[in-house]
Amino acid sequence: METIGAIFVWLFFGLIVGLLGRLLVPGRQPMGWLGTVALGVVGSFAGGFLTYIFRGGEPLQAAGMLMSILGAIIVLAIYISMAPRRI
Repeated sequence: METIGAIFVWLFFGLIVGLLGRLLVPGRQPMGWLGTVALGVVGSFAGGFLTYIFRGGEPLQAAGMLMSILGAIIVLAIYISMAPRRI
């Protein structure tokens, strides 16, 4: 039962971080709710990796709220630059 609770916490945290990351990046981001949650979770690990680069620790770790949002912004910028352009 503890694992299910942790999954829901990660999904909620991912949603909040993903929404904040999308809010801070200008322009249109073509993704739905699941994409936003995935953005937040991946952004959290990207922020954790940035923390590892600059401060040490574990290379594959989740980050705090600020580094997670920074990671989500970076991941979203990469996603937008690689997404095919629509005419």
